[in-house]
Amino acid sequence: MIYVAVFLIPLIAMLIFASVKMVPQYERGVVFRMGKVLEPKGPGMVLVMPLIDKLKRVDMRTITHDVPGQDIITKDNVSVRVSAVVYFRVVDAVKASIEIENYKAATSQLAQTTLRSVCGQEDLDHILSERDAKNRKMQEILDHETEPWGVAISKVELKEIDLPESMQRAMAKQAEAERERRATVINADGELQAAAKLSEAASLIAKEPITLQLRYLQTIREIGVSEQNSTLIPVPIELFKHFMNSPSS
Repeated sequence: MIYVAVFLIPLIAMLIFASVKMVPQYERGVVFRMGKVLEPKGPGMVLVMPLIDKLKRVDMRTITHDVPGQDIITKDNVSVRVSAVVYFRVVDAVKASIEIENYKAATSQLAQTTLRSVCGQEDLDHILSERDAKNRKMQEILDHETEPWGVAISKVELKEIDLPESMQRAMAKQAEAERERRATVINADGELQAAAKLSEAASLIAKEPITLQLRYLQTIREIGVSEQNSTLIPVPIELFKHFMNSPSS
């Protein structure tokens, strides 16, 4: 009897030790009892039946996945290489365990094909200028496709868009031409505004001749405070009235 007790006590202790599993806060434990899935367990201490139950741990944290660069032909026949980053997490541990063999690899492959599909349907200008719209479109497609797997797509971001050197030079020339065009337009607007102000000043002087004399006195004052050596000979404007009012020959 003593020999039986000595044999059974360690065996029972080993069975109890094997039946107790600790599941961290960021994981869930999916228990398969004789091949049939049970409700997810955890976090904390989980009891399983040795030799009958099988515990599969599923990480519920957000996963950051870098989508490698994909060679893409855009709608306007430009060859580019585009990479992205995808943030996703498991929201249903049971689906992630039984609906898909490897949800991480499947999400990665799906992200690559979706990236090629979305960017291949757009012109290069739209890809460069509307990146936020492309990010949202990719997220909606991926989230719809991964929902049956118990996976939710949190965010998708286009990371790098590599252009051929010839295209980079062409875009640089286009940007330079656009800057020159804007500078020309700004200069033209400035000349137009200056001409309008001069026209207003001329009209005011024609109506009020005294303003011309005030301007003359202001000019003399500005020259007088100059650091350059200058000789000023003030001449009253009245002396020129005879010439200003005389009829032209």
